[in-house]
Amino acid sequence: MKKGINQYQIGDNIELYLLIKNAKKGTASNGKPFLTLHMSDQTGEIEAKLWSISPDDENTFVSSSIVHVQGEIQDFRGMRQLKIKAIRPTTSMDQVKLADYLPTAPLDPSEMLERVTQYIFEMENAKIQRITRHLLKKHQQAFLESPAATKNHHEYVSGLAYHVVSMLELAKSITTLYPSLDKDLLYAGVILHDLGKVRELAGPIVAKYTLEGNLLGHISIIVTEIQEAAKELEIDSEEVLILQHLVLSHHGKGEWGSPKVPVVREAEILHMIDNIDAKMNMMDRALERVPPGEFSERVFAMDNRSFYKPTFHEPPIDI
Repeated sequence: MKKGINQYQIGDNIELYLLIKNAKKGTASNGKPFLTLHMSDQTGEIEAKLWSISPDDENTFVSSSIVHVQGEIQDFRGMRQLKIKAIRPTTSMDQVKLADYLPTAPLDPSEMLERVTQYIFEMENAKIQRITRHLLKKHQQAFLESPAATKNHHEYVSGLAYHVVSMLELAKSITTLYPSLDKDLLYAGVILHDLGKVRELAGPIVAKYTLEGNLLGHISIIVTEIQEAAKELEIDSEEVLILQHLVLSHHGKGEWGSPKVPVVREAEILHMIDNIDAKMNMMDRALERVPPGEFSERVFAMDNRSFYKPTFHEPPIDI
């Protein structure tokens, strides 16, 4: 199998087809324009600079386009960066398909839907179950395709569903250990907490914020949808308020984007498992290409830290 961008190390030369996820114009200190390109394939993403661009370059190397690029992987302030030596747009002769260059979740969408549906089926509180089922069914296709973010964690096709499935597995283990937790409420919070991102983000090809996402945000969007679902289903009870509270508080603190802090047990646990899964995703991806005994590139969203891979993590050799 041909190597992908995440499988190259600093100092390696590359010649690949890559998707431009985002292209942003800037001006260098010498006054000449350049492009910052965030480029990806199914294995991951890398940043590159295209210097001294022409107007044609600006119109050619745009978001959602696939290019053929030659260059070298370099270190820039603890991060991998691609030094471009040659770049060109692709044509029909290249025989490339967009779907082949989109990072995707490691589980099939149909399997993830089956798992989430099973958790809903096992809910015993009919009010919580009905609201959760209603909203998942309403947004099912977008839920299965959407990324969980534009950057940092699960920012790939079906990333939202994979994030939810991973969190549900965590929630199941935690409710077994702590039976005082209401598992129906916690499972519903997991499924609904980021569901507003199907409207907040435009995807799944190149995730970016919609106008609604910029003005309202995913938390406000889904809190409103919970209220609307409850009204449509003729549910008027405390469960509705608590579900809304879980969504409103799942970022944990006001400075982290939560309008409310958690004040019920399930809300606190929801925030914690959301944080665990996001950070494990970031660390795993940073360390997957790092040889044992070395440090990863810096992870900006985790206090700009580099992470070390111990030498004893090397897998055993089959004899």
